[in-house]
Amino acid sequence: MKILMVCLGNICRSPLAEGILQSKVGEKHVIESAGTGDWHVGEQPDRRAIATAKKYGVDISDQRAMHFNALFFDEFDLIFAMDKQNSIDLQNLARTEEERQKIKLILKEGLDRAHNVPDPYYENDEAFDKVYHLLDEATDGIIKKYNLI
Repeated sequence: MKILMVCLGNICRSPLAEGILQSKVGEKHVIESAGTGDWHVGEQPDRRAIATAKKYGVDISDQRAMHFNALFFDEFDLIFAMDKQNSIDLQNLARTEEERQKIKLILKEGLDRAHNVPDPYYENDEAFDKVYHLLDEATDGIIKKYNLI
């Protein structure tokens, strides 16, 4: 299965989600991430995201930010949005109902909570820790729901 994690800039939340899920499912599935915005294309994740992931044994330092485009709907089976606005942006890019069905809110799918993953970009290290734990829990739910292991 090919899974895409999507946030705004692809330097905080979605790289963490990608790294966490990939570390749990190994090479059995392809996990990638992208942003709805293009400001950080080609950049590493935020240094605080890298440090937070490293603290929990996950290395995301090799990731590079990508900008989401509609062709990703052809490539990925599931697309997890970090928040409602990301989901709306993705829905607007979807060309068919089948593509719209691929888009899921990560906390709704993984934890059955209709909340947004908060964007820690303008926050402190503690906010990155909180996001990591939310995504860690959500990815466990996704693994179970979609039989990824």
